[in-house]
Parts: sequence; structure tokens; C-alpha cells
Amino acid sequence: MRSVIFIVLGACALLALPHGLSFSQQEILVFLTINILLVSSYRLLTLTGEWSLAHVVIMGVGAYASALYSKELGVWVPVSILLGGATAALMAVLLSFPLFRMKGFYFLIGSFAAGEIIRLLWKRFRDPFGGPKGIKGIEPMPDFSIGIYDFDFFEPVSYYYLSGVVVAVCLWLLWRIERSPVGLTFHAVHWQDKLAEASGVNLRAYRTLAFAIASGFAGIGGGLMAHYVGTINPNSFDVDLMVYVLTWAIVGGTGTFYGPILGCVVLTVLNEIVLRELGFEQMRPLIYGLIMILSILFLPKGLESIVQHLATRRSEKGVKDRRAAE
Repeated sequence: MRSVIFIVLGACALLALPHGLSFSQQEILVFLTINILLVSSYRLLTLTGEWSLAHVVIMGVGAYASALYSKELGVWVPVSILLGGATAALMAVLLSFPLFRMKGFYFLIGSFAAGEIIRLLWKRFRDPFGGPKGIKGIEPMPDFSIGIYDFDFFEPVSYYYLSGVVVAVCLWLLWRIERSPVGLTFHAVHWQDKLAEASGVNLRAYRTLAFAIASGFAGIGGGLMAHYVGTINPNSFDVDLMVYVLTWAIVGGTGTFYGPILGCVVLTVLNEIVLRELGFEQMRPLIYGLIMILSILFLPKGLESIVQHLATRRSEKGVKDRRAAE
């Protein structure tokens, strides 16, 4: 009963949140919501023990695909976003053939090279990718009404509600996948790969599956972004953003489902409220790098370890109080 109350209160807080913010902060909230999906999908890949530097570019594949499906082929925008996610997943499957011949550090470098090749192709071909300037005039999400509320998706509040619903559904699906037999196999591939292989698990097939699923959800995030901003270009998905995704994941921690989300939220608030207000926004790469180093040295399990420690203390205190009452 208590958990239900917390969920209801949390949902009400998220619904009311944008109305207490300025227009620019509302836009930041939209991008934060999309970034939560990006970093959560990235964590699914890390369950198999592989860390990719192409995840943001894969997000761009979904963005470009969704933009082209809607603009060139006239596909309804919600459907084009789903097709963009499917295209990103397909791209991941194609990349898995060369990439999963490598492991660990070599996979990391290989994924970076693959991502840069895709970005160079976007820059090279003006038709259909628009070259260095990218694609402009992307079809917006069609407006609609529910009861007395009109959803105008040029407004950040309406798009925040839309992206919030989409991201919530995607997070639920990711959570369910992780706790399914497939998700447990992903963990086995990471921690006991030899034993899993001896038990008949096809390691490469499961790594490819994790890569494809993670890429599909990242592609949906890319589609959400493309149809909100209205323009995309190769620089929208460069290595700088990938470094931020890595920082969110490492600082938040990847041991739990909520760890990367926590890292993304905390560091976004730090950047948009603290650094911007103090005039240090241009120093964000330096400060993020420092935060990552300090996190690795003094908080190796991420911010999630603080939450777990507080939860453990609260549980122990509850047990002591019950014993004292008896």
C-alpha cells in the first residue's frame, strides 16, 4: 500500500513539475526525459559486459530514419518514431557481425570507429542525409486533444508529457526484459561467460540481442528528439554527448536499474542549475571529467550505493524499533 502511495505522489509531482519552471527549463526537462531513456537503454548493453562508444550515433540512426520516414515517405510521425527504433536495432545487428569479433577494450574502440564511419556517411551524402547541415523541417508530432486539454507539441510542456509517457513505457519494458530469463542470461554472459557457454548459451547471439534491444530504445529516443527539435545534423550525435552518457552511467552506477537514471538527473541538475547560474557552463567537460575521476576513486559503485546504504540503515533501524517494541 505504501509503495502505491509513493507511485501516485511521484506521478503527481512529475505532472506538476513543468508548471513551476521557466520556458528554457521546460525544454531542458524534455531533453532530460529523452536522455533518461538513452542512458537506461545503454545500461542494458552493459549487462553483457560490453561498453560501446557508438550508442549516441545509434540514437542518431533512429533520429535520421524517423525524420526521413515522415518527411520523404509521409509516414505518420508516431509510426515513424517506432520505425526509427526498428532501424536503429537493425543497424546494431549489422554492426554486431564485425564488432562482436572483439571484446572488452577492442570492442570499445571498434564501436567508436563504427560510429564515426556512420557520422562521416551522414556528412558525405547530401541526399538523403543533408550533408553537414543535416535535415531541416522535420515533421512535428501531430497535435490532439484529450478532454479539455489541447496538446500543442510545439510547447515543451505538452511534449514533456508525451515523451514522459513514451519513456515510462520504454523503461517498464527495459525493466521487464532485465528480469526475464533473457535478462538473467545477459548477466550470466557478463559474469560467468565460460560457464554460460558450457551450458549451451550462444554468447555472441545474446550480446547481439542486447545490442539490438538497447539500440532500438535509443533509436526511439532519437526519434522523439528529432520531431521536437525539427532539425538534426551529424554534430548532434558526436562523441561529446557519448562522453556525457558514459559519465551519467558511471557516476550513477550500473548495478541497479535506477543508477544511470540517478546519475543523469543529478548531473543535469548540476549543469543546468549550478554551473549555468554560476557562469561555469563552458567548463562542463572539465568538471564532468573531475566528477568521473572522483566517483571512480571514492564512489566506485556510483550514487546508487548511497541509496542502498541509506535503505539498509533504514531497514536495520526498523528491525531494531520492532524488537524494542516487543
